[in-house]
Amino acid sequence: MYLARGLRHLQRLPESGCVATIGNFDGVHLGHRAVIENLLEQGRRLALPSVIILFEPQPREYFTPEQAPPRLTRLREKLAQLRRLPVDGVVLLRFDHKLAECAPEAFIDNILVQELRVKYLVVGDDFRFGKDRRGDFALLEQAGAAAGFEVADTHSVQFTELRVSSTLIREALSSGDMVNAAALLGRPYSLVGRIRTGAKLGRELGFPTANIGLMRKKTPLQGVFAVSMTGIGDHPLPGVANVGTRPTVDGCHQAQLETHLFDFDGDLYGRLVEVHFHHKLRDERRFENLQALRAQIEKDAQAARAYFSNLPIQTSQP
Repeated sequence: MYLARGLRHLQRLPESGCVATIGNFDGVHLGHRAVIENLLEQGRRLALPSVIILFEPQPREYFTPEQAPPRLTRLREKLAQLRRLPVDGVVLLRFDHKLAECAPEAFIDNILVQELRVKYLVVGDDFRFGKDRRGDFALLEQAGAAAGFEVADTHSVQFTELRVSSTLIREALSSGDMVNAAALLGRPYSLVGRIRTGAKLGRELGFPTANIGLMRKKTPLQGVFAVSMTGIGDHPLPGVANVGTRPTVDGCHQAQLETHLFDFDGDLYGRLVEVHFHHKLRDERRFENLQALRAQIEKDAQAARAYFSNLPIQTSQP
């Protein structure tokens, strides 16, 4: 999969064009994969490459950053998930004032027709775009008929009579329902980051932790979890992790991810890893002192070990 950061990096597209879809693809969940499978099928039918069009930042983050929900996946995580699928390319468009003020007709003509040469486009029937959100599915159909490209609606994927969506997954994660979150995603929810040097307090308490910079203002989940980590060896490593603001120690404005791996002794600093969340053990809370915190960590570790002793660790997509 190639990544084009902006329209000037589209050299790999053939003159015959492409099939494309537009969206946030936050989480790359089962609904997104159904869209991609449809896109790939049409790409094979037309003998054209498949392209996913993303915006960065996401439009809602641009217009109302404080009200935007926490992302399920940062851009790096999203691209990593997309690379696991047989997608030919991703076109990443910077969502700025120029794009926000772009008339929908200009977006269609300049980007979809002239630059991408789209021959088949998949979007949701509620998709809105262009200045003042004037562009809609009907306008795309009208433009497609004139310019020679097909427009198709994304078909909803249902789960227990509910439409699979990033919002539904955020709600599951927020409530600690990791089973439903994994079912909607098609895999356990995960966070990716690089292990950095911490205060080494965990080591002093007898539970050394891998501290991971999340590089985000908001996280869709908080608390203590039974987790596994990949990116270290050939197999997932089980452990227990805390996602939160460390209220007992010093507190912090941004959430931190601290993971204690069971029966592991090695240097992890600087490694890029993925932490998979399997089961929520409890909410984060403040303890009176470090002794009380250590006693609770011991209980958390025992609970996580017990959880993993009853089932194998699953991290891969089906």
